[in-house]
Amino acid sequence: MGMPVNTMLLVFLAVGFLFLVAWLLQWLWNITMPQVFGLKEITYWQAFRLLIIAAILFGGPNLALG
Repeated sequence: MGMPVNTMLLVFLAVGFLFLVAWLLQWLWNITMPQVFGLKEITYWQAFRLLIIAAILFGGPNLALG
């Protein structure tokens, strides 16, 4: 038995959303931070790691459904 189609779709959408948010963070950083604070631009994977660090430090989304 495998996972139901709805569960697989939900997992796929969640992973896709995570990658979309990482891209958005990279884009926002690269258009704002270098101009305002003189910082370097970041890569996609650096933005992805920043999201993971922020989730660890600030709790991230609460996935408890019960």
